[in-house]
Order: sequence, then C-alpha cells, then structure tokens
Amino acid sequence: MDKFRIEGGFALKGEIAIGGSKNAALPLLAASLLADGETIIENIPGLNDILTFNNVMRVTGSRIDYDPESHRISIDPANLYYHEAPYDLVRKMRASFYMLGALLGRDGKARVSLPGGCAWGPRPVDLHLEGLRAFGAQIDLDQGYVVASAPENGLPGGTFSLKPSSVGATVNLLLAAARCAGSCTIRNAAKEPDVVQLCLFLEKMGAKIEGIGTSTLVIKGVDELKPVTFRNTSDRIEAGTYMILGAMHPDSDLTLTNVSTDELGQFPAWFHKTGAQSQSDAGRMRIISPAEIAPVSVITEIYPGFPTDLQAQWATLMTRAAGESHITDTIYPDRFSYVPELARLGADVYVKNNSAVIKGGRPLTGTSVMSTDLRASVSLVMAAMYARGTSDVLRVYHLDRGYEKLEEKLNQAGARITRVREN
Repeated sequence: MDKFRIEGGFALKGEIAIGGSKNAALPLLAASLLADGETIIENIPGLNDILTFNNVMRVTGSRIDYDPESHRISIDPANLYYHEAPYDLVRKMRASFYMLGALLGRDGKARVSLPGGCAWGPRPVDLHLEGLRAFGAQIDLDQGYVVASAPENGLPGGTFSLKPSSVGATVNLLLAAARCAGSCTIRNAAKEPDVVQLCLFLEKMGAKIEGIGTSTLVIKGVDELKPVTFRNTSDRIEAGTYMILGAMHPDSDLTLTNVSTDELGQFPAWFHKTGAQSQSDAGRMRIISPAEIAPVSVITEIYPGFPTDLQAQWATLMTRAAGESHITDTIYPDRFSYVPELARLGADVYVKNNSAVIKGGRPLTGTSVMSTDLRASVSLVMAAMYARGTSDVLRVYHLDRGYEKLEEKLNQAGARITRVREN
C-alpha cells in the first residue's frame, strides 16, 4: 500500500495543468452504452475510478479501448449482452450505480449491485429507485442487487421531484429516460456542470432534453441514439484544490492551465474573501497568495454554492488563517474524518455537530497521518506540504481515484513529495 512522504515548507511556483473531470466523465461513459457503435470521448483522466468503471462496462460485453496517456477512450456496446453490474466491482465505486440507468435505458432491463465508495456516511439510493418507478420501471431488490425492468415498449414516462436534489439520481434518471416511450420530467434536478455535460452529450447523440442547466429537465424519448465524438470538461474540484494550495504559502506563484472558470460556481467569490486573488484569461488562472489569510466560514450547498468536495481542503487553508472559522457541511454532515488527522499535524480543529471549527494561526508540524477518503486525503497532503518537517500520508490509493499524477504535478511546481511503496 503506497504512502506519500512529504517535506513541508516549500512554495509552489510554475504551472499545473488541470485534467479532465472525473465526476463528469463517469456519466458520459455510462451514457455511451445507450448507442450502438463506437463512441469516442476525449479528455478522460487517467484515474483508478475510470479504470474501475471501464471494467464494469466490459462485463456487459462492450468493447472498451482506453489510453490513459492520450486521455482518449473508445466505447462500443454493439455486443452488449450481459445486463448486470456485479458486487465485486460496484462496491469499489458508487458511480458504478450509473449502470442501472444505462442498462435500463438501453434494453429495458438491469441487475446492479447496491453501491460502495468512500468510507463515510450513508448515501442512500432511494431517490434513484423512486424516480425510476415514477417513470414506469419495475424495481425489485434481490440479495443486495437492484433488479429493474421496463415494459416491452420502454418506460412510459412520468414526473418525479428530487427531494433533496441529487447529482447521482439526476444522472441515473436521465440515462433511463433518454430512450423512453413517452416523456419524463425531473423536478429539482441537479444543475452541476457534470449534469449539464451529460445533457449536452445526450443531445449530441440525438436525445431531446429541455431545460438544460435549470432545475427542471424534460426528456422526450427517442427510438435510438447515435455514437458520437465528444470532449469532456476539465475538473473544477481539481482546479479548486490547486487554487487553495496556491494561496497557502505567501511566496507561491502558481498558474493553472486548462481551467473551466465558468464551472467554478460561487467558489472564486469565497476564495477571494480570504485575501487571495485569481487572474483568469483563456483557460489560464494565476493565483496570488496574500501575506495573511483572512478566516472565512463556509456552508456547503448544491451547485453553484460552495462544493462539499472542497470543504476538507478549505479546512486546511483555514489552519493558516488569522482567526477562527467554521465549516458546515449540509450535503454530507459526517464528512469530517480528516479532522483528527489534521489535529495530529498540530491544527487547532474539532467537530461540533455538523461543523468543523478551526482556530487558525498555529504552526503545523510533520507527522504520520491516515487518509480515509478521496478529499480527506488531498487535504492532508496539503497540510503536510505547509507543515514544518517531514510527514507521511498513508493510504494514498484514495488519491489515485480522483487526482491524476498528483505528486508529479505538485513536484513540477516545487513540492517535495515521494511515493513510497510498502509491502
């Protein structure tokens, strides 16, 4: 199991390229199964989650050719014959549950294991199943599997309101509805860029979708979808992570490239409240770090609000702030597994109810810390990069799920991170 050994205290200077969005890519991969023929998607990041999802699709009989170096994938489901996503694969990653909507939407039948994923918090799939039932699907549970079927002529359609709004449920309902027999309406649909990208992808394939980018999506079913070539968007969470890193050290001079600035929502406004600045032009963003970080409390919200996927990184930034700040997560209230590990590095931080309370200004000192999920992992790497001395961040396999070549990108900009392979 790999770990990172990090020598702290070095400013970041240079350029870091933002890769393709993982959270947008996975729905695109699932949607490609809705058409017969070869679909090509570009700007697909080289991540373990992508490799896992590729294997989930291969089980169905689909042909998958993926080159992580060129970030290009070819998907041909013409020989898809097996309508199951098995537990051994789905348990590794929640997004594999998108196979439910894709297989049901393609051939009117699916058997998909209930999902796994990061080791924190219940994230039930009730909304997915209730929505599919509202569209006319028969849903049964069988020994940990969801078994779904549609009438012979396809899903008849219907209306479903998501309470609360959910990216995952919106994606699954879109996938199932794209080739329905009638019309399907999703109310309180997620408006995240990942969902918008999926809608644009499906439209290019021939789907009919009204209300893209709004909270009400109306899908009028079509008989078939055609294979296409499509370019995935860049990763807004990776961009936000590196923006925060660029602000942490007062001597940093970091520029990000391949940034989709229009997909960052309200995050830049919160970022600027700390005293940090950003200058953007044609996909490039220069981060200007202040001499002193102002404490800024945040509350996570659905897009375009402050992202839950950046709250752990924000907590690390706030350890540098001159004063007290609070981070409240309304999306996943128990997403604070990083807090005890951040305290091991010397931070004055604790959890109260569904908020992390950080009293900034205390120096951080290197030590060994354990990561428990993807965003917690990167927050600990960030803290270790700022801490005095050397730190070991254990279980970095979490990072390989969501940050492509993290240590290489950071080392090119002046960090000192070594991947250590342990037996």
